[in-house]
Amino acid sequence: MTIATPAHPAQTTAESAPAARETPRRQRRPHSTFRRIGRATVPYWLIAPFFVIFTAFGLFPMLYTAWISLTDRDMLRPDAAKFIGLGNYTDLFSDEFFWNAVGNTFLLMAMSSVPQLAFALILAHILNTRLRARTLFRMGVLLPNITSIVAVTIVFSQIFGRQFGLISWLLDTVGLDPINWQAGEWTSKTAIASMVIWRWTGYNALIYLGAMQAIPKEHFEAAAMDGASTWRQLWHITLPALRPTIAFTALISVIGQIQLFTEPLLFDNSPGSVSGGNSHQFQTLALLLYEESFRLHNFGYGSAIAWVMFLVTMALAAGAYFVTRGTSRLTGGSR
Repeated sequence: MTIATPAHPAQTTAESAPAARETPRRQRRPHSTFRRIGRATVPYWLIAPFFVIFTAFGLFPMLYTAWISLTDRDMLRPDAAKFIGLGNYTDLFSDEFFWNAVGNTFLLMAMSSVPQLAFALILAHILNTRLRARTLFRMGVLLPNITSIVAVTIVFSQIFGRQFGLISWLLDTVGLDPINWQAGEWTSKTAIASMVIWRWTGYNALIYLGAMQAIPKEHFEAAAMDGASTWRQLWHITLPALRPTIAFTALISVIGQIQLFTEPLLFDNSPGSVSGGNSHQFQTLALLLYEESFRLHNFGYGSAIAWVMFLVTMALAAGAYFVTRGTSRLTGGSR
């Protein structure tokens, strides 16, 4: 008779342990798969709202505007649109009002961007020194930027008023005749450029200030020990280190100048006028776009102007990118 020997308890536990461990592991496999998929896709879900909104309100209007620019379309008669190909662009490049607006836009760009960035750099250098209540001053330089642009334009229009303006009063006190700032070509551009400079200098100064604080202080301490003044430090240390930041602010300023609209619109004396003065002396591309699209109802022609503005902006952005990349190579930075 064979007698079955009972298994040792430890052996029974050892034999049953792998099976016990395998069962929960098999049950956890679907959960671990979902967890890995979730970890891999969560970043895409987080950035998806931006691309959805950009597609709906950015990419689609841009592509639709490109299609409209190839048609002859009246805003009041959208059903009578006719495909004309590049006809709007051909008419645009032979339009004297378009070239006048291009000249005004780029001239205002030069008159406002260059002084604005130069003043911002000097102001940031001053704010980077040891001043009393410098936090208050740093906050104060941003006040023009948060002020309503309509209020700024109205105030400056009163300052540059012909009869009761502040500048006319100052000219009268020294025996000079008042100036009709809106009527002259250079005087009107000077007034509009002063609005832009006053509004955006502090904003760019804070950007420069943040970039200056990232420069190692050892450079300035070594220059000070060699006897370099603060302005020599600005020229030989700060400016070379701020080249990428200067390229960025210059690009942002140029883009803003291409889209300049509110200042010349409200500076005009004629109520509701979008012609930029009686002889179009300060009509910008944005004003011409508004006039052709919403006053003359030439949607196709206005869309062609919008796409030319977009292509010019892209060309300037590409130029700023190559300048920044070349600077990073010279300074040993990464691409």
